[in-house]
Amino acid sequence: MKIYFCGSIGGGRQDDEIYARLIEKLQTYGEVLTKHVGSKTVVQDEIDLTAKYIHDRDVRWLEESDVVVAEVTQISMGVGYELGRAAAMGMKILCLYRPSPDKRLSDMIAGAHNGTKFVVKNYTEEEAEQIFKDFLI
Repeated sequence: MKIYFCGSIGGGRQDDEIYARLIEKLQTYGEVLTKHVGSKTVVQDEIDLTAKYIHDRDVRWLEESDVVVAEVTQISMGVGYELGRAAAMGMKILCLYRPSPDKRLSDMIAGAHNGTKFVVKNYTEEEAEQIFKDFLI
């Protein structure tokens, strides 16, 4: 299984360690094409890449993927774009959101939940493994 993991890069990197741990868990189910999202150095690593290159590479990976898993707690226009593309392609999508008093999940993401092809789950990190198992198997 090829997995496309989405997490904020340009919108803020405060959750990079969470992304890395989620990616590690996802790798037991298949190949995560976007492992770099969990890297502490992703911004520096991609500093010399053009926006066009990053866009085209990521869309190509998205097209190759069987499923999309997105951590959507940190607001990110890029993640929203990726989810929109994936939904338009009819892909199976799992969005994970950690509720907190100072954050609000986008209505465009919450409202897309249909329980089958587009699944949105409030979660804690401790619950992620079971959520992945239920969604991916």
